[in-house]
Amino acid sequence: MLRYRTALAIFFLNCIVNTKPAVAALVVRGDLLAEKQEIVRQINADPTSLDPISNVGLAESHVIRDLFEGLTNQNEAGSPIPGVANRWTTAGNRIWFFYLRPNAKWSNGDPVTAKDFVYSWRRLVDPVNNSPFAYFATLAGIKNAQKIINNELPIEKLGVEAIDNHTLKVTLEQPAPYFLNLTNHFSFFPVNQKIIARYGQNWVAPTNLVGNGAFMLSERIAGEKIVLQPNRHYWDHKNTILTKVTFVPIKQAARAWQSYFAGDVVETEFLPEHLDSKLLQQIPDEFYLAEQLATYYYVFNTQKPPTNDSRVRRALSVSINREVITNKILADGEKAAYRFIPDIIADFTSERGFYDGYGQKELDEQARVLLHLAGFSSHNPLKLSLVYNNSENNKKVATAIASMWKRKLGAEITLINQQWKTYTESRNAGHFNVLGAARVAEYNEPSSFLNVMTSSNAGNWAKFKNNDYDEMVASAMMEKNSKNRNRFYNRAEKMLLTQSPIAPIYYYSRGYLIKSWLKGYPVNNPESVSYSHTLYVIKH
Repeated sequence: MLRYRTALAIFFLNCIVNTKPAVAALVVRGDLLAEKQEIVRQINADPTSLDPISNVGLAESHVIRDLFEGLTNQNEAGSPIPGVANRWTTAGNRIWFFYLRPNAKWSNGDPVTAKDFVYSWRRLVDPVNNSPFAYFATLAGIKNAQKIINNELPIEKLGVEAIDNHTLKVTLEQPAPYFLNLTNHFSFFPVNQKIIARYGQNWVAPTNLVGNGAFMLSERIAGEKIVLQPNRHYWDHKNTILTKVTFVPIKQAARAWQSYFAGDVVETEFLPEHLDSKLLQQIPDEFYLAEQLATYYYVFNTQKPPTNDSRVRRALSVSINREVITNKILADGEKAAYRFIPDIIADFTSERGFYDGYGQKELDEQARVLLHLAGFSSHNPLKLSLVYNNSENNKKVATAIASMWKRKLGAEITLINQQWKTYTESRNAGHFNVLGAARVAEYNEPSSFLNVMTSSNAGNWAKFKNNDYDEMVASAMMEKNSKNRNRFYNRAEKMLLTQSPIAPIYYYSRGYLIKSWLKGYPVNNPESVSYSHTLYVIKH
């Protein structure tokens, strides 16, 4: 028995333990609260469903995060913090234990248990439900998730188990250091089995819905509004300050703009194009510009001449003046991208890179030398097709870069603007030399970007195949030490620069307006995650 206890103690000493503070409305010292704590929030569309596994867009996400709560939440920086689980442990990033709060309850007063998560996660992958986010269970690497989705195994084989009412065990197919970052995704939120069994598809109606979030549904008029009120059974109800939250769907940017300045809504992410700099000057205390976990980049077809030559690809990449693209062509707050991974991503510190040591003139000269070595000259000019999907910004960027390549390298570029359906067909079939693309992180961790370029990834439209790169990314997944994991990630990034299957161009930004008297909004959250539970109104 003593040997067993000693081994158990060593096991837990080697685990990652978390006891960070939870998300809550923390009133800043000196802020005087308004008597009326009611707000109207704008969302971009009327939610198609309030069922977490049927969510299809950002509009639903804002509401669902108020009605339900997962194992973890996010803080302002986008890092995971306790939600229903007040702590967690892991052995080697493959087996995870989550310890649920004893005081976590549903809005009807029933306790939230580990069995609720088992039921909900099985429901997510059950082929019968055809959830658009079932793939998240596979992305997370939960054991047997894909086989269950493929109808090859019963849902009971999913790698999730209730050890007791307050202990949830999750087994992954392989180590995944990013798994924790996925647990605050709405697809992993628990739902109430009894309520679903009683009401069926109608369980999300205002009179029926039972959630475990900080708010509960009190009224919904399709296409007009969704009204929430505080959930008094929420474990952190004492820190909920707002007494009423109304979500109003507004699809048109002009109408959202008008509603904001008329005082009908407290926030909007709809902004007129090219007004960011003016807004910064006119209403600096209401306008926010934040970087997103998203990169716009060019994909080079590594299987088709002439971009099957890494010297050609690198010459094309380094000769792009990214500062001109972001500061003059777009000029909406985007940031030049010299790496695939955005600077703001969690758990990553980028090392000094190639671009840090050269100015654009030197880069252009290197590009000309590389192209000459690859056999191209004024007598044998480089000829390329550049495919991009129909968008004014994409067109402006493509036109500018084609001009740079013509002027600096003598390249002859054929620009091909395609509607989305045709574009995706060209992309998937490899009918391009260069392709405009965007990567939006599915979770806040470097592998959400680097995994895309591994040989087996369906999103690797460059068809880049490099065993060393695959091994670096795989080694990072196996690495328990964050510093060592960073080292592998940086090596992988450097290989992307050397081999240049892609050319990162810029990081996306997000501008939005928030009333100066609304406090607690996580303006710097890179995934646009917000909770009404953190918000409050000051006197104004």
